[in-house]
Amino acid sequence: MQNEFMNKEVPALGRRVFRLGLATNYGVEASDVEWALDQGVNYFFWTSKANKVVPALKKAMQRDRESLIIATGPTTGFFGGGIKRGCDRLLKKLGTDYIDILQIFWLGRTAAWTPSTIDALVSLKESGKVRAIGISIHDRKRAGRLAADSPLDMLMVRYNAAHTGAEKDIFPNLDQRQPAIVAYTATRWRGLLKRPKGWEGQVMTAADCYRFCLSSPHVDLVLTGPKNRRELEENLNELRKKGPLSKEEDNWIRKYGRIVHQNSSRFTFGF
Repeated sequence: MQNEFMNKEVPALGRRVFRLGLATNYGVEASDVEWALDQGVNYFFWTSKANKVVPALKKAMQRDRESLIIATGPTTGFFGGGIKRGCDRLLKKLGTDYIDILQIFWLGRTAAWTPSTIDALVSLKESGKVRAIGISIHDRKRAGRLAADSPLDMLMVRYNAAHTGAEKDIFPNLDQRQPAIVAYTATRWRGLLKRPKGWEGQVMTAADCYRFCLSSPHVDLVLTGPKNRRELEENLNELRKKGPLSKEEDNWIRKYGRIVHQNSSRFTFGF
């Protein structure tokens, strides 16, 4: 049961994925990436802010390229030419012949979905420089439409106990194409780790946040963004130990998440 919970075949990516992916841009070191690899982690979200982990990623790719999934994207996603040039820079920076997932970031804010950008993504995939194409997006209704009808192989979407709207706007649209779903902001930028006003019960841990995401049959993997090795070890060890949520845990976590959402004005997005 635990092995099935922590590992999953993801057809859209053509790989078996360890379901806790590591976002490398919050403070982890190259040695932390090497430790994560030893633990079975094989999905790494990388941006140019995480240059210090590049040596570890390069070393791992040289050792066994097919075992890794590197998800990254160009700094700009408004024009097709910029996406293509950005992809070439990423290939050179990482020292690899292909990128597993090339994604444009925060669609609608720092990237555009136009004939030009779509053509660039699709042509890069057809050329072999990219294995899969994806986006990160906050607009759930738009994400739902793209999940149902687009060339995208992956959608990186906000999903956590305080923001469950993906269950209504995105997940029902996955059946026909089955793009991979990567959940991020699982801890709601750590907001779910703080006792909300008026709450007397148990407080969620980071691992509880990841367990909530991974207990959904629609989520393929969730990203963790630890600041250091200690946080990474705690997150991974507790997640492995506890496994999927029980029905009782799901109930209290959803109630907890609703209260966190009601008590906070940090985000203006809907529930």
